[in-house]
Amino acid sequence: MAVLHNRISQKELKQQLLQETEPRITISFYRYFTINDPQLFRDELYRALRELRVFGRIYVAGEGINAQVSVPESRFEDLTVSLGSIPGLEALRLNIAVDDNGKSFWVLKIKIRDKIVADGISDASFDMSRKGKYVNAQQLNALAGDPATIIIDMRNHYEYEVGHFKNAVEIPSDTFREQLPMAVEMMQEHKDRNIIMYCTGGIRCEKASAYMLHNGFRNVYHLEGGIINYAKQVKEERMESLFIGKNFVFDDRLGERITDDVIARCHQCGKPCDTHTNCKNDGCHLLFIQCEECAKAYNGCCSETCSEIYKMPEEEQKVLRKGIDKGQHVFNKAKARLRPRGKEILPKKEKPD
Repeated sequence: MAVLHNRISQKELKQQLLQETEPRITISFYRYFTINDPQLFRDELYRALRELRVFGRIYVAGEGINAQVSVPESRFEDLTVSLGSIPGLEALRLNIAVDDNGKSFWVLKIKIRDKIVADGISDASFDMSRKGKYVNAQQLNALAGDPATIIIDMRNHYEYEVGHFKNAVEIPSDTFREQLPMAVEMMQEHKDRNIIMYCTGGIRCEKASAYMLHNGFRNVYHLEGGIINYAKQVKEERMESLFIGKNFVFDDRLGERITDDVIARCHQCGKPCDTHTNCKNDGCHLLFIQCEECAKAYNGCCSETCSEIYKMPEEEQKVLRKGIDKGQHVFNKAKARLRPRGKEILPKKEKPD
């Protein structure tokens, strides 16, 4: 019987990846569809992808699949054929990374979850099949020129901070499950306007569009393939990019550049910068933005305290961090900056005539 889980240390796997000579392609994909036996689906998928030397992180649930993976260039076509042969994944759209060094993942992990996106929705009448209309890059740009259009970012605050669509509304929250009811509340006075929702690859905004329709909104759209697919279409069709800055991604790269605009600032010195990093102190690992100068001054840490701990012998560090639960440890200034009312944070030019 084939091994259905990795048995090699993370350190060794990462070293093996760095020694690979063949370039890899980073891909993301998802689909909402019914999976009757998630465990069986997961195991069969693991066998197929392991044979193709696919690395990455995949979530499987009764409601569908959510994946971010990398594959050797020579096996890309084999991967598309393999995925397309799986019932429910026919004609699957694959989002290929824009700014890719091929070192995004070094192990294959496929996990079973209750949902592929944690949404907090408990209403049994919610129907994921009743979702908003897809828009592509050209359609989004056209709708964005209409004063009646509101563009809503359904990503976390740290994603929005380094890059977003011009005049997009930020939902000031740490989690998608919090954002859904907040978006409904913030937009109550705008139920008749065009609402375009977007996210990284499309999975969050697709569910968000269905939730908005479920709550009585009428003209709801969502960006097909998210920012990743938008950037690809803009490049291919030589269009103006209304998305500015970086697209945050949930792998070792922590971001892919879409435009040259740097719209964020170093969280330590305030210098223009959009490079996310995790604090080198293993007892902290705060996700924050740090410029090269501050990285050198603080040894890649978020503070002088963490920098001093990072310099200690490893055994002393282990004692200090014992029992610490870092949880979702990210730098957040969004909640202090924004007030939770839609009419107060909508760009002025987007208000109704």
